[in-house]
Amino acid sequence: MFKHLLVPIDGSPTSQLAVDKAIGLAQAFSSAVSVLYVIDPYPFTGVGADFAYGQTQYLGAARAEANEALAQARKAFEAAGVRVSASLVEAHAVWRGITEAAEAGGADLIVMGSHGRSGIEKLVLGSVAQRVLSHAHLPVLVVRG
Repeated sequence: MFKHLLVPIDGSPTSQLAVDKAIGLAQAFSSAVSVLYVIDPYPFTGVGADFAYGQTQYLGAARAEANEALAQARKAFEAAGVRVSASLVEAHAVWRGITEAAEAGGADLIVMGSHGRSGIEKLVLGSVAQRVLSHAHLPVLVVRG
């Protein structure tokens, strides 16, 4: 039914739940899996004179965190006998990086975690899962944290 799963992760326990769910789906359907970590390279736009230094520090830390999360996810899929590829991309909006990767990579299902934020927290931090649901042109399985 699903030949290619895209699993966006962020290194959180919630994204690990999505990895666990995707492992089960991939085993059931003999699906290939692409694990994706999206970094927004400009999260501090308009911060001020310290922007350039702060951005350099941020990108270095974000890439290190992303590579660690991708390695852990890859290890989990491989231990379960699931074919997996992993990639790190930069996009000005995380949801856009996810939807573009899904379309470009030929995924037929996105499996992702949601932190379940609401109220002010959702207003301030946004909801990547909600944006993906609104913009994706393929099915999305949201795993609640």
